[in-house]
Parts: sequence; C-alpha cells; structure tokens
Amino acid sequence: MSLLSQGFLAIVILVTLMKLYLASRQMKAIKTNINQVPASFSQSISLSDHQKAANYNLAKLRLGNLELVFGTIILLLFTLGGGIEFINTKLNNVMTTGTLSYGVAVIAAFTVINAIINMPFSLYSTFGIEQKFGFNKITVKLFIIDLIKTTLLSCILGIPFLYLVLWLMAIMGNFWWLWVWVAFVIFNVLMLLIYPTFIAPIFNKFTPLSDIDLKVRIDNLLTKCGFQSRGVFVMDGSKRSSHGNAYFTGIGKSKRIVFFDTLIKQLNHVEIEAVLAHELGHFKRKHVLKQMIVSFVMALIALYILGLLIDSQTFYNALGVSTVNNANGLLLFMLVLGVVTFPLAPLSSYFSRKNEFEADAFAKEHANKDDLISGLVKMYKDNASTLTPDELYVKFYYSHPPASVRIAHLQAGS
Repeated sequence: MSLLSQGFLAIVILVTLMKLYLASRQMKAIKTNINQVPASFSQSISLSDHQKAANYNLAKLRLGNLELVFGTIILLLFTLGGGIEFINTKLNNVMTTGTLSYGVAVIAAFTVINAIINMPFSLYSTFGIEQKFGFNKITVKLFIIDLIKTTLLSCILGIPFLYLVLWLMAIMGNFWWLWVWVAFVIFNVLMLLIYPTFIAPIFNKFTPLSDIDLKVRIDNLLTKCGFQSRGVFVMDGSKRSSHGNAYFTGIGKSKRIVFFDTLIKQLNHVEIEAVLAHELGHFKRKHVLKQMIVSFVMALIALYILGLLIDSQTFYNALGVSTVNNANGLLLFMLVLGVVTFPLAPLSSYFSRKNEFEADAFAKEHANKDDLISGLVKMYKDNASTLTPDELYVKFYYSHPPASVRIAHLQAGS
C-alpha cells in the first residue's frame, strides 16, 4: 500500500471515529437527562413524551452508528479493496472502453450496487424505528412504488445529465471543469423551477388550502411581507409519516407555500401563521439565494480541484483504481469529497443556525412570538425532537438551534 493510500485509509478511519465519538456524546447527553424534562418545557411536554423522544433518538443514533461503520467498510471495499476496479473489469468484457456509455455504465453500476447494499438500513429505519414509535404511515406497497418512481426519475433526469457531464469532460480540454460547472448551475436552477409543478406531484398530492379563515390570515401575512407565490397548498404527508413540516419551494414565479396536512392538524391558525412568518423570513433575508450561491461556489472549487487530479495516475492508484478515465475520476472524487469535507460541517451548520435565528427575528416582527413558540413546542413534541442535545454534536450536525436555545432566543427582547 502506497503512502497516499495509507493516508486515505487514515483519514477515513479518523473521520469515522470522530463521528462515532460525536454520536456517543449525543447518546450520553440524552440518557443523562432522560428522566427529567428541562425546566423551560416542564409545563408543555410531559415526562412520557420526553422519554419517548429520548428513546426514539437513541434508536436512530444506534442505527446511524451501525450504518456508519458498515458504510465505511463498503467505501474501503469500493476503493482500496478494488470494488470500482472490479466494476471496470466486468464492463470491459461487454462494452467498448472509453465511450460515453461505458463511463455512464460505471457510475450507474456503482450507484445501483451501493443502493442495494444500503437498502436494509432504509427498510429498518422506516418499518422498524419509525413504525415502533408510531411515526410510520407508509405501506410496503407505497414504499415500493416510491422506490420505482425515484429510480425512473433518476434515470430520466440523471442519466442524460451524466452523459452531458462526461461529454464536456471529454471535449472541452483543460477548462472542462468550468463548462461542467455551468451545466451544473443550469441543471440545478431548472430543477428548482420544475420541481414544485412537475416533480413533487409525482410523489404527493397537493391541494389548495381550503380553510377560508386560515387562507385569509396567510394572504394578509403574504401581502404584509411582500411575498408573491403560485399559491398555498396542503400536502398529504400523512400517507407516509406523522411528522409535520412546512416549507416554500421553487424560485421566481414557481414559488409555492406548502403545509404538511399533519402540521395543519397539529397547530392552530395563529401558530401556523407564525411558523409561515418564519419560513418567509428565510425568503426575505435571502437565505435560499445565499445558500445557492455558496453551493455553486463550492461546486466550482471542487470541480477545479478535480480538474487538477483527473489525469493523475497517482490519484487513481492511491484509491485502488488502475484505470484512468473520466468516469472513474469523477466517481472517486465524489467518494473522497464526502470524507475530507466533514471537518467543515461545523461551519456550514453554524451559518444554517444563524439563518434560523434571523428567520425567527423576522417572524417576531410579523407575527406573535408566543404563537411561534407554542407552535414550535408542539412540533418538537410531535416530531419527538430531543430537548437535551450535546453541545459539540449540535455544532457539527444541527442545522437548527436546539429547542431550549431557540425558545430562549425568541423569548428574549420584545
């Protein structure tokens, strides 16, 4: 094993151990506080609900640890263990190497094999943990239908885009990475435009909000905030899960406001209005636009780095692959990227939590903060969110502030 291969192995093991350590801290924090509801929630969340949330999160963490260790082994088998090289060898026997179709086949084969390997974890998460704690509503039939739809959609949209990427890599010379980035940006913007109208309805039913009183409240809030959308819709999320949520999707004139039907049942009108004011805060503070720009910049940097490595035999050999081609290079780089960027997670999470605070501040200006607080508490309770997370775990993984911190922040000031 070369020095670079040893370095890659060391980084993979180190990141895995770091993730296991963070999970152990989170589990300890939950177990330590399992028999005591935090004082700030003692009047709104019962001990039994608090303990249910604790056990639910502990179960997810245990499964996550198992999936992490298993995933690390699979990653090493695909790379240093020769898995990707094996895929290339088998495809060499049935396809002409160097063609675009060969490159697509390599990546598609890896994707299918990896999906099959990880399927048991998805099944246990849905029909084991979620079922045990009363959150799962999806049937085996609907699970299979969703899987078929997702696969077909990935083929219809993903394969042509992959052909385009590999074609640009092959013909655009040393600056292929810039052309691929342009294609990446255009593709993602198009997905944002068509998702609300054409893709989301493939999986869920969206009906215009029928509650007249609630609709009047929302229309008044939208007018006050200067927000224009294609409408307010209720999504039948209850056919898959009892978890509730609300979001707006799309960009430009394709924007839609969506409430899960479970959320409509969980919250009263003023709480829904306050939660929507928070979501509108993300829009008015341009968080979505800023996140898009950051993601596009990061993609540009990543593609530039890949451009430096794509023809390096050393890069391939260090990751257990001898065949130098664009498909292998792209695949290996994506696998490595997921490992080496983990230390940046606290930075990403910090800015995400900062955005949540800003959206909350906006909501306080345009709705009643007590309504937002009561709505959030109901959502924490119904979604079985832990109220006692570990501080270091929060820094790495939490895109939203912990419940106690967020509520205290909302209560502070006017």
